[in-house]
Amino acid sequence: MATTTKKAESTDSGKARTRKSTTKKCAAATTKGRRAKTPPMLKLLKNDVYLQEYAAAVEGRHKYAVDKIHELTNKGKITLSDFASGYLYFGLHRTEKGWVIREWAPNATEIYLVGDFNGWKEEPKYAFKRLRNSGNWELKLSANAIKHGDLYKLKVHWDGGEGERIPAWVRRVVQDEQTHIFSAQVWAPAEEYVWKKPHFKPDTNPLLIYECHVGMGQDAERVGTYVEFRDNVLPRIAKEGYNCIQMMAIQEHPYYGSFGYHVSSFFAATSRCGTPEELKSLIDTAHSMGIAVIMDIVHSHAVKNENEGLGNFAGDPCQYFNQGERREHPAWDSLCFDYGKNEVVHFLLSNCKYWLEEYHFDGFRFDGVTSMLYYSHGLGEAFGSYGDYYNGHQDDNAICYLTLANVLIHQVNKNAITIAEEVSGMPGLAAPFEDGGYGFDYRMAMNIPDYWIKCIKELRDEDWKPSSLLWEVTNRRHDEKTISYAESHDQALVGDKTIIFRLVDADMYWHFKKGDENSTVNRGIALHKMIRLLTASTINGGYLNFMGNEFGHPEWIDFPREGNGWSYKYARRQWNLVDNKELCYHYLGDFDQAMLRIIKKQRGIQRLSVQEIWHNDGDQVLAYQRGDLLFFFNFSPTKSFTGYGFLVHQGAYEYVLNTDDVKFGGMGFNDDSVVHFTNYDPVLSRANKGWLKLYLPARTACVLRVVKD
Repeated sequence: MATTTKKAESTDSGKARTRKSTTKKCAAATTKGRRAKTPPMLKLLKNDVYLQEYAAAVEGRHKYAVDKIHELTNKGKITLSDFASGYLYFGLHRTEKGWVIREWAPNATEIYLVGDFNGWKEEPKYAFKRLRNSGNWELKLSANAIKHGDLYKLKVHWDGGEGERIPAWVRRVVQDEQTHIFSAQVWAPAEEYVWKKPHFKPDTNPLLIYECHVGMGQDAERVGTYVEFRDNVLPRIAKEGYNCIQMMAIQEHPYYGSFGYHVSSFFAATSRCGTPEELKSLIDTAHSMGIAVIMDIVHSHAVKNENEGLGNFAGDPCQYFNQGERREHPAWDSLCFDYGKNEVVHFLLSNCKYWLEEYHFDGFRFDGVTSMLYYSHGLGEAFGSYGDYYNGHQDDNAICYLTLANVLIHQVNKNAITIAEEVSGMPGLAAPFEDGGYGFDYRMAMNIPDYWIKCIKELRDEDWKPSSLLWEVTNRRHDEKTISYAESHDQALVGDKTIIFRLVDADMYWHFKKGDENSTVNRGIALHKMIRLLTASTINGGYLNFMGNEFGHPEWIDFPREGNGWSYKYARRQWNLVDNKELCYHYLGDFDQAMLRIIKKQRGIQRLSVQEIWHNDGDQVLAYQRGDLLFFFNFSPTKSFTGYGFLVHQGAYEYVLNTDDVKFGGMGFNDDSVVHFTNYDPVLSRANKGWLKLYLPARTACVLRVVKD
C-alpha cells in the first residue's frame, strides 16, 4: 500500500464525525432516554425538492466521501493534502547523499534500474529492495551513479514473466526520433526554474477560456513548442480578451493522434513540446498577462500500452485497473482505473497536487467524467429522469474519488478552478461538497453545441425559434455554474464539422476574400457571430472557445496517422488567415474580441439574471437584458423590421455592439452613433416603462447599453 493511513474505526464513529462536521455541537452522544438529533438536510436537497426522493442516495454518497477522507487522513491527524504528496516520495529524487527512486509494485519479485549508465543491463548495484511489509520498492544510489539527461527504465520481474517498464511516477519521458522508443529521462538541471510571478489569482468574473493545444498552435506543419506558444500565441489570446487557457495533451501520451487522451505517464509533461522549464515559463508568462492556466487532466482512463504505460506494470494487469470486464473501456480502447483501491486514489490525488504545486497550474478540466460515474460509462443511457442517477448503476468509488479530488485541489489552492466534462446531467456535480455536491466549480454545458449543430443541420433558417434558442442556452441547474460554448475541439475533429464549415462549407476556399463573398458566405458570417453572441451573453459561469474557431478556422483537425501519410497539414492553426486583412476571417476574429470586451465591461455578468424582454417565434425576434446591457436578435433570414417596439425601463440607450457593423463583415444598415430614447406613454410611465423602437435588419444582432447621467 502506498500510504500508512488506517481504516476508520467503525460505522458509528463515522456517523458521529459526520454530525460533528455539520452541526455546531457534536451530536454523536445522546442523553439517556432521548434520541440523537437528525443531521440537517444537505443544501443540495433543499435546493431541489425533486431530489428529496433520493435523499438516502445523496446523503449516502456524501457520507462515503466524508468517511473516506477520515480514513485517508488517519482520523484527521493529517490533511488530505498531506496524504496526496506521493510524488515527493515515489519516483526519482536527488538527495544530499545521491539519488533515491521508489515504486509501488506489489506483484514484482525483482526490479532493476537499467539505462545509459550501465549499458541497459541488470546489475546488483542497481537492484531495488522491497520495503518491509509493503508493496513498495526502493533503490538508493551514489551521486555519480546517474546524471542529468541519462535515459533509463525499470526491468521488472514477476512470477512467470518480466519486462522493461517506464516508472509510474516518472516526471520526464522522451522518445527516440529514430527508433520511436520511449524512455524515462533523468531530469535534474543544475538550476531550478525561478518563478517570476509565484502567486496568481485567476479572474473568474467571468471566466473566459481559450481551449488550446500547444503542439498544433503554429502555422508550420510540425509539432509546436512551449516556447513558440508562449511567444507567439499567448499575446494573441491576451489581446483577444480571454483570461484563461485550457491546455490539452500535457500529460505524456505515446500516440500524438490521441489528442492527449491516452495517457501513459501521468506525472510527465509531454516532451514533444519542450522541457519542463519551458512549460513553466509558458505558465509564468501567462500569469504575468493575467491569464490563468488550467490543464485538461485525464483520470477517467489510461492507455493500454504495457512498455510505456501502466497496463501490466509488474505482472498484475489489475494493479491500477478494474478486474474482469470492467478493466477495458469498450469505446475508447483504454483501461479503467479501480477507484476503490486506496493506492490508486493516492496515485491520482497526488497527480492533481503535483501539477498544482510543481507547474503552478490554476486548476483542471476533468475529461470523461460521465465515463467515470457510470458502470456503463454512459453509453446507451438516456438519462431521462432523476432515477437514472440513483438506480445503482453508478460507480460510487469513482464518485467518491472525484469528490475527494475537488476537496484536495481547493485545499491546495483555494482559488483553483475545476471543471467537469459531463454529459448526463448528474445533479450536484458542480455544487459545493459541504452542500452535498461533488465539488466542481463548473460543469460543461455540453447541450449547447449539440443544439447548435442540430439547428444548422436539421432546420431551415426560417424554422429557428428564438424561444427555443433562449431556453437551450439557459437550461441548467441554478445552483451549479456552467461553462457555455458554441463549439470546442470536439466539433473541429475529422468526422465532425465546425460551425463555420457547416454554414459555409467549400465556399470558404473560394469566396472568403473581401469583395468576393456570395450569399452562403454572408449567411455564414452573420450566423457565426449571432450564435456566439447568444451563447456568450447568457453564461452563468464562463465561456469557452477552441483555438482558431473564433475566426472561423477553415480546416478540421486531423493528426498525423497512417491514413493521411503521417501529415501535419491539418494539425496546425493558420494564423496568417486572420492576420490577412484582405480575407474575411478577421471579421469574425475582430467581432469575437469586441464581444468579449463588452461582456467583461458588465462586471459579474455571469451572476446577473437573464431577463427576457420579448420573443416572437413568428418574427424570429428575441430580446433580453443583463444588468445595463440589452441584447436584440433578429434571426429571420428575409424580414427586416422598422420601429420594432420593446417595453423597457424609460431612458436613453446607446449601441455598444452590432453584428451588422461593416467592420465585422456586416452591411452597416444601422447608424450606431444614434442614441435611442424610449417613447413616453402616460400609462406605462407610472411603472417607469417605455417603448424602445429599433430597426432590426434581417439576420443581425445588437447590444445596447443604458446611458447613465
